Amino acid sequence: MTTASAPRSRTAAGSSVRPSQPTSSTPARTGRVVVATARCVPEIGGVETHVEEVSTRLVRDGWDVEVLTTDRSRALPRREERTVATAVRAGDPPRPAARLRTRRFRAFPASRDWYLSPGLAAALARSRADLVHVQGIHTLVPPLAMLVAWLRRTPYVVTFHTGGSSSALRTRARSLQWRLLAPLLRRAAALVGVSRHEARLFEQAAGLAPGTVRVVRNGGTLPPAPAGVVPDPDLVVSTGRLERFKGHHRAIEALPVLLRTRPGARLLILGSGPYEPELHALAARLGVADRVEVRFVPPVDRDAMAAALAGAGVVVLLSDYEAHPVAVMEALAVGRPAVVLRTSGLAELAEDGWARAVEPDATPDDVAAAVLAQLDDPLQPDPALLPDWESSVAELAEVYAEVLAR
Repeated sequence: MTTASAPRSRTAAGSSVRPSQPTSSTPARTGRVVVATARCVPEIGGVETHVEEVSTRLVRDGWDVEVLTTDRSRALPRREERTVATAVRAGDPPRPAARLRTRRFRAFPASRDWYLSPGLAAALARSRADLVHVQGIHTLVPPLAMLVAWLRRTPYVVTFHTGGSSSALRTRARSLQWRLLAPLLRRAAALVGVSRHEARLFEQAAGLAPGTVRVVRNGGTLPPAPAGVVPDPDLVVSTGRLERFKGHHRAIEALPVLLRTRPGARLLILGSGPYEPELHALAARLGVADRVEVRFVPPVDRDAMAAALAGAGVVVLLSDYEAHPVAVMEALAVGRPAVVLRTSGLAELAEDGWARAVEPDATPDDVAAAVLAQLDDPLQPDPALLPDWESSVAELAEVYAEVLAR
């Protein structure tokens, strides 16, 4: 099996046109899809959110989806089924509710994020999938899943979901890792990036022609904010896992500068992770501990996330690396301006006029100035032009249909 050629339709950079939704005159091709991913909800992260949002909608639209994932904690259910209300096109008879199935397998070692899971690979080998979708690229789950699918002659699609790391060694080793995976990537039926940056990265790493990797961006759909929640012009929200590469420390360092102009400024950090003690210590050293709050919002509590983001004056993500951040898309979806670091896929948000960017070597004064600019004269996109999970699923279903048709 060789990599699919450039897709028939691909959204151009900066395009404001959403993909068309399936209608009764253009029925969607459906089949059985097995999703292989290292982690899924209730664990937190961009990949986990993407898998949850996309899989539930595919089931709703008639696809038979099963998620195979891992559980290092051994505390989550080994099998889980959730009912999903199905969508009915005009003129079609009603269909019973469908179920999204999830199976979790042990991963080794339990204390490291390698996610070696022979059980997941064995379950994939026994499955009767029409198509395997590998979600994520960093761990040992993707190469095993690709290898099993290739040996069974089952077409597979890979969505990369590249991310950063607080380990300098891992960051330097990424390019070698991608080159080692290149033979399996070239055998994929389709390759999907969540940003133009990611598409270029893997086309170069795998020696593929430009345009081979299809771009399907993350959505950012959230429920409406609760009544009474209004933006607080003194509140800056920094969102993401609490690791150094996520850049929360940059927001804390900018807070003393921001206080010179806005004495009531406060910083809310949404997330959890191992870097939390260092963030509290930094805030204490800078004398702003009473102005910094760290709060964890469970990933399944979409109402709480909508309220937290909608109440911000500005949302910042000053991360060293993001392919296409769900957190920023959610902030934009609720109408909040954003400040990002001009790196990786974050730079595209600035290129497309969706966010204001600061340079990777920005000083605290530079970050504070960008935040103030977004508060005083916000640069914001029209929410109607942003990708949402419905448009993401429509494009992904088109990829599936093209693969199965071949």
